[in-house]
Formats: sequence, C-alpha cells, structure tokens
Amino acid sequence: MSGCFQDLGGLTLLAPAWLWLFLPLPLLLLWRLLARHVSVAMPASMLLRPQAGQPRMPRSLRQRLLWLPSFFLVLAYACGVLAMARPVTRQALPLESRGIDLMLCIDSSSSMAEKDMDPERTRLDLAKSAAERLIAGRPQDRIGILSFARDPLLRCPPSSDHAAVVELLHGIELVDKNSEEDQTGIGAAVARAIEVVKDAESKAVLLLTDGAENVASADTPEEIGPIQAAWFAEKLGVRVYVVRAGLGRPGPQGRMLPRDSGQVAELARRSGGALFAARDAAAIERVYRRIDQIESVEFEEQRYVVRERFDCFALLASMLLVLGAALQRSCLGLLS
Repeated sequence: MSGCFQDLGGLTLLAPAWLWLFLPLPLLLLWRLLARHVSVAMPASMLLRPQAGQPRMPRSLRQRLLWLPSFFLVLAYACGVLAMARPVTRQALPLESRGIDLMLCIDSSSSMAEKDMDPERTRLDLAKSAAERLIAGRPQDRIGILSFARDPLLRCPPSSDHAAVVELLHGIELVDKNSEEDQTGIGAAVARAIEVVKDAESKAVLLLTDGAENVASADTPEEIGPIQAAWFAEKLGVRVYVVRAGLGRPGPQGRMLPRDSGQVAELARRSGGALFAARDAAAIERVYRRIDQIESVEFEEQRYVVRERFDCFALLASMLLVLGAALQRSCLGLLS
C-alpha cells in the first residue's frame, strides 16, 4: 500500500472535469451532521443529562469518536472522485546526449619537429597531448584520427572506443625530412576527413598544422587544395576548425618567417568553422578548449514516463468505504 503512493510529487489530472463532484461534498457533510442529531438511537448520556448548576459528566471515548464513520465515508468519497479524475505522475527520463562525429587531422610533416612552442616538446607532441585531453573531455562523441603530410592517412574512422583512438593517436610519427612525403597537403587531408564523416548528422573536422598548402598549386590542378576542400565542406555541412601551430616557418639563418593563412582561413570561414593561432603550449590548450566549447553537446528533448495513479486512489477509497461502513454498523454508528 505504501509503495502505491511513492513518488506522487507533481501529480497531474488527465480528467479534471470530474472534480465538479466535490461541489456536493459540503452538502454531504451537512447531511451527516443533521443525521446525527435526528437519529433514533439516543446516547445513554442524554438520559442522564445533568440539572442546571450541576457539573457535566465526562464524555466517553465512544462519544469522542462519533465523527469517525462520517469522516472515513467523506474521505472515501473524495478519493473516489480523485480516482475518476485520472491522476498521473510524470517521471523525467535522463537526458540523452547527441554527440558529433569529429575527425582530428594532424600534420606529421617534418616541420612539426620544431620545439619553438616548448623547449622540451615538439609541435607534434603538443598537438597529440592536447588532442588526447580533447578526446577525454568528449565521451559522447565518435572521434576519428587522420594524419597527413603529402598524403592523408586514415588512422581510424570515428569511433566511440576512445581508448583505441588515443592509442592510434600516439602512433602518429613524423615523416622523414626532405623525403618525397615531406610536404603539406592540407586540401587533400580535409577532403578525405570530410568524406569519412559526410553521412553523420552532426560532424566537424579539426585540423592542426604548422604550414601552408604546398601540394596543390596552379601547376598541379589534379590535386585538391584548401579552396576545393572548403567547397566540399560547405556543400556537405561539415564545419572545419583550423589550428595554426608554431611561431612560423623556418627561414634563413634560423629566423621564423610568417606563413600565408589565406587559403586555410577561407577554408574555415566558408565551412562555418574558425581559424586559430597557437604560438605556445598554453595557447594550443586554450584553442582546443575553445573548440570544445563551440562544438557543444546537444541533448535530446526531455522525455517523461507517465504512470497512472487512479488505482492508488481507488484502492484507498475502497478501504475507507469499508472502514467507514464497518464503524457505522458498530457501537459508534449506534451512538450517532
């Protein structure tokens, strides 16, 4: 019985029109009150009514409880009306998050070996460390890894097995310096990442590089450049975030020269993403946190479980009715 009335907070009535039956309740109470006074059964105490000036005899326990039968019958009536009004409770279900499919594209060209952002760690080390923390902070997302130099290499498609994703992230190594692969094919890498996530409902690409496109050019029209990748991203609804790491590109006598950000900036802008510059280890962490905030988690619309509670009130009404009727037929009823 007690379990029936647990979690009744926020009670809602599906058929409140039945509440008009509460209107006759005062009349019912008045009828019961009048019935007591005109009852044929007369209490024995009235035969012993004290004369004027004499102290009243104390009321017996039965006299003090004369109201109980009527009280239980009225409560039974009220619970029956509530049962007909179909009371229900609504229990909110836990909100379910809808993550995104996120592809991390990490530059593995030899320039990522520079230690200009941290004297102890290379640009690639910092990129992988920050990416690992980003993955740990987005358990609801499916995350994939792609590394690239001249050509993109898909390490793993978007997966919810983040432990495996992190293991593959740690496996990214720099390409040999001045080898045929030691170039920066940004457009091809982004296009490949877009191809992987294009069918997802919500998707984004996070590109970390320290260079500019040097594979696609006017002399190599068969290669995909950042502007073509931007067209793919815009058409397929993939947001591209670009993180430019490092102080610049190495120049003569060890000087760092500024890099051209025009094409990658256009790639980020046209896709609905953003371009960030990270010139030290702390900056790259801040950029990753900023992207984590931008790509906020979406939640499903709040849903509820509706539980009918009319049976609880019907049961209580039946019990009160039986109890009231039993008391009515007992000595309490005879005294009323």
